Amino acid sequence: MRDYLRPYRGALLVLVLLQLVGTIASLYLPSLNGRIIDQGVAKGDTGYIMTAGGWMLAVSLVQIAASVAATYLGARAAAGMGRDLRAGVFARVGDFSAQEVSRFGAPTLISRNTNDVTQVQTVVFMGAAMMVSAPIMMVGGIIMALREDVGLSWLVAVAVPLLALCVSLVIRRMIPNFRLMQESVDWVNRVLREQITGIRVVRAFVREDHERARFADANTQYTGTALAVGRLMAMVFPIVMVIFNASTVAVLWFGAQRVDNGQMQVGELTAFMSYLMQILMSVMMATFMSMMIPRATVSAGRIAEVLDTDSTVVQPVAPVPLPTGGTSVELRGVEFAYPGADVPVLQGVSLTAQPGQTTAIIGSTGSGKSTLLSVIPRLYDVTDGAVLLGGVDVRDATLEDVWSRIGLVPQKPYLFTGTVASNLRYGDSDATDDELWEALRIAQAEDFVRSMPDGLDSAIAQGGTNVSGGQRQRLAIARALVAKPDVFLFDDSFSALDLSTDARLRAALQPVTRHTTVIVVAQRVSTIIDADHIVVLEDGAVVGTGTHDELLETCPTYVEIVESQRSAEEAAA
Repeated sequence: MRDYLRPYRGALLVLVLLQLVGTIASLYLPSLNGRIIDQGVAKGDTGYIMTAGGWMLAVSLVQIAASVAATYLGARAAAGMGRDLRAGVFARVGDFSAQEVSRFGAPTLISRNTNDVTQVQTVVFMGAAMMVSAPIMMVGGIIMALREDVGLSWLVAVAVPLLALCVSLVIRRMIPNFRLMQESVDWVNRVLREQITGIRVVRAFVREDHERARFADANTQYTGTALAVGRLMAMVFPIVMVIFNASTVAVLWFGAQRVDNGQMQVGELTAFMSYLMQILMSVMMATFMSMMIPRATVSAGRIAEVLDTDSTVVQPVAPVPLPTGGTSVELRGVEFAYPGADVPVLQGVSLTAQPGQTTAIIGSTGSGKSTLLSVIPRLYDVTDGAVLLGGVDVRDATLEDVWSRIGLVPQKPYLFTGTVASNLRYGDSDATDDELWEALRIAQAEDFVRSMPDGLDSAIAQGGTNVSGGQRQRLAIARALVAKPDVFLFDDSFSALDLSTDARLRAALQPVTRHTTVIVVAQRVSTIIDADHIVVLEDGAVVGTGTHDELLETCPTYVEIVESQRSAEEAAA
């Protein structure tokens, strides 16, 4: 956290000085009050009372001004640190490869950048407002109390350690519960996110009761942990009040005896009692902070875990520029295994896709088709072998250079909250409306976009939930076309389209992709039947390459796929 507070060192230094001024002013007030009692009230000296009262008023104004200014600076520093910390976590997550995102999971990344950052920000603010003044108040209060009367100082030596000991014992039991509480927040977020995202599946399978039970389990665990923490916190304040009140009674009891013996005056007794209360108050403030610090420490550790996690996909030290013009894609003996997996998803995959050609990848479910497409733009790095773009290993080129050459249409196309135009301009922020309409025409999306109330300015909901699956796919294809990349990667991007729309789209794509490299992952043979080069995958390995006619002669796996789809079509007919 020091790194994120460093820009606010000047404000924090001024804050400490203001807290020092305010605390000194606060410590001076009981002494002035005691003098008014002893030298003004007891002697009937109205002039002294007015003079000393004026000084008290002036000191109080200084204390108020210093406290307000310190609180303002503390709030600005804490809010600024929270803003920077959220931006830092967001930037780090943005650099993660798909591997790190999968390892953490979206729910915990969201809660770490919201709930956890808020916990840390709150502690920084409370620390600036309270923790800085607490030790000054404690040390100053002890000194001022000893100045008033040394004979009662043993009360301070008893009350302060007793309060600190009792509260520390409670706090030690709270720390594990705070860790469980943050983990419970992650669980609640995960269950809620799954239910909101998959609400249609839940309703389709009539699983509302089951999902309610899942959420109830997560919510019950969070509630139980929060109640355990609440019970421990509820013990703190009674302990503090008992010690406060017992200390007040002890001061009055033993102080009255000293006043009766002429060892101290009434004003000194009043001042001493005020100083003892200030000392105990500072201990209570430190205690209050101590209750917040454990939870913030857990949150800070969770944030630091994200910030300290380096992406497995890193920028090269000496980047090699990719060649201009047509960009080929080559995989040489590629192997890839997910972390912790016993068997690689891809094994010894080699293929070459040239500009002006369409290379299709087909295979059964789980054969590694989408994974193969993911290693080309370095969403994952291969565990063995190499992926070359224009003859350059993608690990030797900058990520920006690699990504700028590739237009990816993922298996599950995602649209962002905004408009049709804003989503299409993700491919090129400077694209004109004419270019957007041309991309929509090629993607067979022009008709339904023109039928929308506002055309290109029509609203798109988060994830594109207000358009159909086929419309979402076509908008994602149009977005890739707007980017005008050197390499198109279509990951089963035509699965939601009917056969006629699929055929029209592929025909419209041919003139646009005449000089680009096109790699298509498909389930339907009809989608890739005219491809220049077809690669058949089975269990992560290449079992056949060639054109459609060649594979019918040489690849049993491809023949099996073709016959299974033909049988399905005949059955449907």
